[in-house]
Amino acid sequence: MQTTIAIPTRPKRKFVSENLVIDSWGKIKSLFDNLVERKIASATDLEQWMLDRSELEAVLEEDMAWRYIKMNIDTTDKKLGERFSFWIKEIAPKTAPYSHKLNLKLVESPFLKDLEREKYRIYLRSVNKKIEIFHEENIPLFTTMEQKQQEYGAISAKMSIEVNGEKLTMQKAAQLLKSTDRVKREEVYNKINTRRLQDEKALDDLFDELIALRQQIAKNAGFDNYRDYMFAAMGRFDYTPKDCFNFHDAIAQEIVPIINSFEQKRKDKLGYTSYKPWDTAVDVDGLAPLKPFEGGTQLTDLSVECFNRLRPYFGECLSTMKAMKHLDLESKNGKAPGGFMYPLYEIGVPFIYMNAVGSQRDLVTMVHEGGHAVHSFLSRDLAMTEFKSTPSEVAELASMSMELISMDNWDVFYSDDKELRRAKLEQLEKALETLPWVASIDKFQHWIYTNKHTAQQRKEKWLEISAKLGNQIIDWKGNESVHANLWQRQLHLYEVPFYYIEYGMAQLGAIAIWRSYKQLGEQGLDNYIAALKLGYTKSISEIYETAGIKFDFSADYVKELVDFIKDELSKLD
Repeated sequence: MQTTIAIPTRPKRKFVSENLVIDSWGKIKSLFDNLVERKIASATDLEQWMLDRSELEAVLEEDMAWRYIKMNIDTTDKKLGERFSFWIKEIAPKTAPYSHKLNLKLVESPFLKDLEREKYRIYLRSVNKKIEIFHEENIPLFTTMEQKQQEYGAISAKMSIEVNGEKLTMQKAAQLLKSTDRVKREEVYNKINTRRLQDEKALDDLFDELIALRQQIAKNAGFDNYRDYMFAAMGRFDYTPKDCFNFHDAIAQEIVPIINSFEQKRKDKLGYTSYKPWDTAVDVDGLAPLKPFEGGTQLTDLSVECFNRLRPYFGECLSTMKAMKHLDLESKNGKAPGGFMYPLYEIGVPFIYMNAVGSQRDLVTMVHEGGHAVHSFLSRDLAMTEFKSTPSEVAELASMSMELISMDNWDVFYSDDKELRRAKLEQLEKALETLPWVASIDKFQHWIYTNKHTAQQRKEKWLEISAKLGNQIIDWKGNESVHANLWQRQLHLYEVPFYYIEYGMAQLGAIAIWRSYKQLGEQGLDNYIAALKLGYTKSISEIYETAGIKFDFSADYVKELVDFIKDELSKLD
């Protein structure tokens, strides 16, 4: 393991003041005015103007990122919430019209034709799409929507239960569902869901408000519905809603039967007549839950060693983040749920946030977010901020691939071969189990934004989708309300709508990357790295091709990858 690390420093600014403190709009308005009013007399001037704009974007995005990160770490600190809220209310609404003016200035410049076409092809495609969907009346709606979206985290962060006199976060409580004591599992499961259902109406009402806001944004922009608006806003140039429907069907056809066979096998091994929702996490052989690490420090150090073995550069990325305190990994009261890697485009060293409690799932989350982090490091030297901001289909390819290609080094977490084998088996099964859930959430979103409905109809639709894509072995009798509200646990529906099918597409891509790595060895890893270095300077399909795989989610391709996973599972079983 490395002992010395060269800590990156922020690049010297050329346009923005080195000592800028953003505590009012007035502090940055002059920078936007400069960009709007600046005379451009040559292609060289235009490129310098683009770089200055990029620098300003990096500064602003990093400032906002820290406000978001700190607010999530402690949702009980009102000052942190107010600092983020200030940004959403006072800064973001005022930058939006300027961004539109700058986009127009760029595409209308007579010198644009003199720039290197291929270098800016993808960037200009996105700029033109942003111009197309921009409508000034949406700016205050975006502000309201951003504020509303944060309410989900605040509601969720307050959820906790008491077990044996100890107050537990929902993440920590979920660990008890792995207990071999079925009575205890049922008790904990009921406590968790009784607590969740206390906020059922609050979450339904919040979602209704968000849907209304989002549909109005779409209408203002000239779209029939928010689904179509988001396909444009997210720059989905490489696929259509019809392709998503094909993905849903492919998963139902090829994956769901396999998942049901996994669950039936579990039920048979447990010997239960009725397989209940609190039976899905316990080890069928009566073994205690896997415990790959103790505490955030050990999780960090073991992850560094794991990444070092794969490629020393990968380990260096995590070591650098550790040294810079760009990690907040442990679950604690008042901390918002979930996990994420947040890119910090100016310093070029990202931040990993998660709610670890010592589980195998936490190990996977860490290597997943670590994959995002490596991606951020690999693209940090690209010339423009927009080049580093990759579409989700590519971002999640980086992270989900790391989950699989790191597996051969998980012995740093598990000295016992049997436990290592259990961890790998669980990971491969989860890789497949992820796909129906992703398809369910995505199919649900398509329906939500293309149909008028009530909260009750929404629950009924969820159950209809679950009947085709959900777990068919679980007996939900007595827990019907829990089943109908499972979707409320998915943060993405509230905070980042339509950002979810990417996980499914990327999971298929990750399986293909792992297969390539097993077949080609270091060359497969080199291809993965080469793809990540591209950032967003190529199309999704071109990036996947650079990685040596296909951007394809047809039933035939899904079956091909599933057959590979089944073969790998048979080696471990």
